[in-house]
Amino acid sequence: MKNRLAAAFLLAAIAAPAVAQSGIDPAQLTETVRTLASDQFQGRAPGTVGEERTIGYLIGRLQALGLEPAGTDGGWTQPVQLLHTRLGTPTTLAFDRKGTATPLAFGTDIYVSTLQPKEQAVVQNAPMVFVGYGVSAPERGWDDFKGQDLKGKVAVFLINDPDFVAAKGEDAFGKFGGRTMTYYGRWTYKFEEAARRGAVAALIVHDTDGVGYGWNVVKAPGGENYGLVMPPEKVTSLALQGWISGETATKLFAGAGQDLAKLRVAARRKDFRPVDLDTGFNAAIPVTQAVVQSQNVLAKISGTKRPDEVVMYGAHWDAYGAGAPDEKGRIYRAGANDDALGVAGLFEIARRFKAAPAPDRTIAFAFWTAEERGLLGSEAYAQNPIFPVEKTVANLGLDILQTAGRAKDVILVGKGQGSLEDDLARVAAAQGRTVSVESLPERGLFYRADHFSMAKRGVPVLLMMGIAGASDLVAGGKPAGQAWVDAYTGKCYHQACDAWDESWNLDGAVQDISLFYTIGDELARSAKWPGWKDGSEFKAIRDQSAASRK
Repeated sequence: MKNRLAAAFLLAAIAAPAVAQSGIDPAQLTETVRTLASDQFQGRAPGTVGEERTIGYLIGRLQALGLEPAGTDGGWTQPVQLLHTRLGTPTTLAFDRKGTATPLAFGTDIYVSTLQPKEQAVVQNAPMVFVGYGVSAPERGWDDFKGQDLKGKVAVFLINDPDFVAAKGEDAFGKFGGRTMTYYGRWTYKFEEAARRGAVAALIVHDTDGVGYGWNVVKAPGGENYGLVMPPEKVTSLALQGWISGETATKLFAGAGQDLAKLRVAARRKDFRPVDLDTGFNAAIPVTQAVVQSQNVLAKISGTKRPDEVVMYGAHWDAYGAGAPDEKGRIYRAGANDDALGVAGLFEIARRFKAAPAPDRTIAFAFWTAEERGLLGSEAYAQNPIFPVEKTVANLGLDILQTAGRAKDVILVGKGQGSLEDDLARVAAAQGRTVSVESLPERGLFYRADHFSMAKRGVPVLLMMGIAGASDLVAGGKPAGQAWVDAYTGKCYHQACDAWDESWNLDGAVQDISLFYTIGDELARSAKWPGWKDGSEFKAIRDQSAASRK
């Protein structure tokens, strides 16, 4: 009988809401999410009435919490100018070999978009060059380009890293973390590298396993793209960037007397050299464009002893706005979880800090715009930071939290990158939890949230993202955690059904928000500087500014 009673008390303690210990209030989280995900905010798309209402709401909440403005010129916001482009129907879209054109079907054979502010995207018989994985990583002893001149040419890439499918004994094996994607594997890196080398277009061969999603996801934007407004001298050299289907790529290579399957293997060797595909690329596509005015919202709690050293929390306020009605007639893709819940978490963390003694270091709260358009708000901030990046202690990001209840573990995104993961494990242990590594590291989630804009500048980062793996739930274990991930990503991710639901159990979110509060609190009341681990592609960047932190 005694054992049964003890077990009952233990079960009750495990199942009890976490708010009593954490100070994070699920009722407050609920109220914030229900408000931001309501029709009043129209899906919170940048540059819309929904944005205007969202910015006003965020500022009002921050003022009520007693925070200080930390935006441009002492205000609450930082302006972000976005370039919005959309391709029309192509008048020309074809490969050309020795004067014979092979027409391409937009959305079937090829998918492209543009980030150039021009009325037409034009590529005139530009030579196509296969550059393997397109990786230039001197710190790993890897260079796919071998001095190849890409000016005025079309770079054709494979997706992911050279060692993604490498076998033991191959040169690439283990060079880039195996199945765990590095930034060199991301499509964004490949487009950036092509532009750095002066290419006129960049095309990636689609591979579902390598990128982590099917062709239907690739073509879903319908020729639309967003980027930051750039001065003329910094506009990308790429008139078009995008993907070619695996089937189309196989035919392209075969027509040039090349075997794509064999070249995939060759690209895993250090001595790989770019291959001229003996093919020209032609495109002429009308473009509609507009400049969208948007804003980041920034607030702070000033430090009392070292106010120039900053611990930063971040979440994105934007979602997808209006779309086609779903089966319930909902048109607003309001991102209740992605990322209204993250915004709610920041409010709760701020409330806790305001209720505690003033911190030694400044604590900043960033509410980013245009994350869903390519991490653009955080990138705009990182290019023009309010707080110097060399004195930014860490960036802690909340982007999608699991809503299925308390968990025995916490999911680590980006294993092996930085010392903050050790803090995560230690604080999780104090909660009675363990750390589980993200289940699909080849998807590169570490590079797909706003903290990454800061990581690129060397700032140590940590991301909480509920879809990174199956949580080991107190009720149901990992099978229940996987069922939640599958249901959310398979049905509601970026869709109208990412809406507040009364079935949500926020006890797990409370655990994760509390964990991030504790990590930030420790950093804000110490002289500790977290860092990057050996092997991280960001360590050398941070090391360059080490003298400023002595």
